[in-house]
Amino acid sequence: MKRAALLVLALLVAAGAAVAVTGRSLPDPKVSPAIATRTPDPRHGAYVAVLGDCAACHSVPGSPDLAGGLALPTPAGPVWSSNITPDKVHGIGVYSFTDFARLMRQGVRPNGERVLPAMPYTAYAKVSDEDLHDLYAYLMQAVPAAPTANHADGVLWFARWPIGLWNKAFHDDSRFAADPAKGASWNRGAYLVQGLAHCGTCHTPRGPAFQEKALDGRSDLFLSGARLDGASPINLRGNTADGLGRWSADDIAELLASGRSAHSAVVGQMGEVVAHSTQFMTDADRGAIAAYLKSLSPAPESGRATFAATAASLDAVMSGKQTDPGALRFMNSCSACHRLNGDGAGRALPSLAGNPTVLAQHPDTLIAVILKGARMPSTAAAPSPMAMPPFGWRYDDREVAEVASYVRQSWGNGAPSVSAGQVRAVRRALGLATPGR
Repeated sequence: MKRAALLVLALLVAAGAAVAVTGRSLPDPKVSPAIATRTPDPRHGAYVAVLGDCAACHSVPGSPDLAGGLALPTPAGPVWSSNITPDKVHGIGVYSFTDFARLMRQGVRPNGERVLPAMPYTAYAKVSDEDLHDLYAYLMQAVPAAPTANHADGVLWFARWPIGLWNKAFHDDSRFAADPAKGASWNRGAYLVQGLAHCGTCHTPRGPAFQEKALDGRSDLFLSGARLDGASPINLRGNTADGLGRWSADDIAELLASGRSAHSAVVGQMGEVVAHSTQFMTDADRGAIAAYLKSLSPAPESGRATFAATAASLDAVMSGKQTDPGALRFMNSCSACHRLNGDGAGRALPSLAGNPTVLAQHPDTLIAVILKGARMPSTAAAPSPMAMPPFGWRYDDREVAEVASYVRQSWGNGAPSVSAGQVRAVRRALGLATPGR
């Protein structure tokens, strides 16, 4: 009882300190005074919304555009995206531009309530006054007001209290600063990747307080791959196996436009990013992103996969001597599309040899694709939404682990094997049943 009382007292003291430090104060979003005399451009603001992929989180099927309602899992419980239409009751219709900039840069609403960093204000803080001004004009002038009520808060009741302290510890709210030693295209790509496109939100590993371990290219952990919500966003740095080291800038730009390249294809959340955002970017902006990503040095190699193409796996199969259960299951269920040599079929059926998703440090996305299937996005450049069927209903955790291990260790792929426990964890995160249960 004494220990419990001390624990409760400690929690109350911590909560009180958090409230005392952060309170309901409204931080200064540091908007330039020149914005007061600037005429915003809502048409450009519509493009800013595309660059920021606002629709991916704030629009859900069956509801008005940008009216919110998407459930986002967080360590503190689910949080639902909010209505960002100009409705004056449920949306942002009463926000001033200063209110809007404060929310985008510091995650604080006009009433002083702090949003969780599931909303990537940690990246949007880098966005220029002008782009935010145009985005604000677009939302206020061109988006129909939707009287859609926001979903009741699903976050644990005490979770928002420490966010002010979290911001003080981890959040950098400064604007993007161009590197004068780099060209215009590189700086444009850096601005988009670090800011509006918020690539680091998914692709940068997080620390114990859910903070991104790096917010820009000054650290080789930035964009080095992560583990998030039952998926494993890939390493976007220059590593030759699980990164983009073997990709050309054109390969990256092609993936952003179509959702597929000679090396891989996008699925899951990245498929939505391509469908709603990157395919609508200008060629120049996709090229700038590609140029910036290609400039990034490799992430630390310790514990990472290797890749060196070899015919040994195919030779073992063709000789009739392959008895590995994962290999036999691959031949029965996977090889018709991905081929016995793991090369797939052009851009229609992804290659598995040297594929960064296959070789990721965390195999969660590979496991999820095997369990649940996947569908590539339909884009103007590649309109056929090619799909892979699910196998989670057919194979148990051990069997899926055997297939995934074979894929990660064949054709020159050199990644650790997958355990049944890892499959079980992803299956649970996806809410899928085990066969026979």
